[in-house]
Amino acid sequence: MELGRITAAYGVKGWIKVQPHSAQAEVLRSVKQWWLLRPVPQAARGSAAPVPVAHAIVQSRAQGSTVVAQLAGLSDRDQAEALRGCVVLASRSAFPQPGEDEYYWVDLIGCDLYSTAEGPAQLLGRVEEVLDNGAHAILRVARLRAEAEGQAPQPVLDAKGRPADMLVPFVQAHIHGVDLAARRIDSDWPVEY
Repeated sequence: MELGRITAAYGVKGWIKVQPHSAQAEVLRSVKQWWLLRPVPQAARGSAAPVPVAHAIVQSRAQGSTVVAQLAGLSDRDQAEALRGCVVLASRSAFPQPGEDEYYWVDLIGCDLYSTAEGPAQLLGRVEEVLDNGAHAILRVARLRAEAEGQAPQPVLDAKGRPADMLVPFVQAHIHGVDLAARRIDSDWPVEY
């Protein structure tokens, strides 16, 4: 799972600075091994895919909104600077278990969102992205319309023929249940067709 990107060397002893993709960088600091992947230059697209390289973490800590870390085998600034731009990945199995009623955002992507606001559960759409607005998470949901039983749901299109989406606050007031095994989220969000 992609957790951040190396933005610079930190200090002169081979430490690196990582910009996490999430404001909650605990996972990035808690794992003992990162996989680093070099970005593919635009000109090289279509060639063999780069392979992530494992690096043991000696130390890591928060530094403002970033994380700084010392990787095993890196001892000077030039080595650290050579890693600038690398994507930082971690094994999903290394993530700590979330608490009750806590979810990793990545696990919510792909779940179907249902509404019970107007009687029996109706499919609203599929979670495409989870955003942070500072106060809480927001689900960006690609609108879907359930067709006849046994048929795949079809995208809802806006007035210009583009796939429609909606934003749903991921808060207890609107979200009543999350079943990751069934890939389903139940809500009271109104059905807007």
